[in-house]
Amino acid sequence: MASQAILLLLLAHFIRQVPEINAKIPAIIVFGDSTVDSGNNNEISTVLKSNFEPYGRDFPGRKPTGRFSNGRLATDFLSEALGIKPAIPPYLDPAYDISEFATGVCFASAGTGYDNATSDVLSVIPLWKELEYYKEYQGKLRKYLGNEKANQLLSKALHLISIGTNDFLENYYVSSNRSSEYSVGEYQNFLIGIATDFINHLYQLGARKISIIGLAPMGCVPLERTTNILFGRKCIEAYNNVAKDFNKKLQGSIMKLQKELDGIQLVLADAYDFVLEMIDNPNSFGFDDVETACCGTGYIEMSYMCNRGSLFTCSDANKYMFWDSFHPTEKTNSIVADYLFKNYLAQFKNDSPQFKNDSAPFKNDSFSLTMSYMPFCIFVVYTTINRFLA
Repeated sequence: MASQAILLLLLAHFIRQVPEINAKIPAIIVFGDSTVDSGNNNEISTVLKSNFEPYGRDFPGRKPTGRFSNGRLATDFLSEALGIKPAIPPYLDPAYDISEFATGVCFASAGTGYDNATSDVLSVIPLWKELEYYKEYQGKLRKYLGNEKANQLLSKALHLISIGTNDFLENYYVSSNRSSEYSVGEYQNFLIGIATDFINHLYQLGARKISIIGLAPMGCVPLERTTNILFGRKCIEAYNNVAKDFNKKLQGSIMKLQKELDGIQLVLADAYDFVLEMIDNPNSFGFDDVETACCGTGYIEMSYMCNRGSLFTCSDANKYMFWDSFHPTEKTNSIVADYLFKNYLAQFKNDSPQFKNDSAPFKNDSFSLTMSYMPFCIFVVYTTINRFLA
């Protein structure tokens, strides 16, 4: 009986390890704003929330989770592409614990930015607080896995940062405080200094695989187009140019850090030109409308203005690039995630196979293969145990 118990324990250990054998990235750890917030704002006192219908109407279970979209976010698709899990849980949600967070966790907060003044606008979680939560998470992870395994996981995990748009559209161009203190170029440099410090902190805490997602053409989101209504709701090119310049400066800072920080894998995932191509050639991506959003009139609705009572909300979000006046649809998130993975993030998983974008987006063939053979593997091990005990 004792030998049988030992062998059954070995079997249980084997079952737990099967999905990990093929995974070079054991977890994805997310920082940032509403582009990647999977529900942390649900748990704080702020007016910027999305945990109500019609948000989440295309999420599995038709559940509004606090994601600012009709379904999953780009980071959810990236997690799936890496063979980890199909959705990344928010750290502040009490429904999850360290067992779920060990393979992926989100610290992001909608409405935040690099600049603390940006997070103050809507009373959301500042970036420095996201880092404090990450330190707290590390403590829980070490208790759960032990120091050695936790440190190994943290060094191999992909740390992904998506932030910066709010610093300009919610702060600099709205409030006179920063714009009177800094020129646009100076403010860009100020933000990049914060980004550099943040990466250094992550590195000191054990992170070795880090990617920052660059700014998109922020002058083309429906809300900004609406402010430009006297000029035909065209994209605000001045804002787009600021985003492009910011990405160039950020790339220069990243190149410097790559030389300074030994053993770091640091990548700027810049989808600016790709997103602009989607806007300029919508039919190539299956979109009917890239100028207005699906929710409500598509001009101004966001957060509580995008609700069950919103008139004119579209029936098929897949025809739209934007879900609300500021955030993309699940379809857009899927397309952008595919681009980011294939062009930037696949390098974090050197032996990663190509992914087929068929009926199931971002289906990781090698991971699916591993999972499909799991029942067979379990059968072989169980049969071996029985023969050994016979």
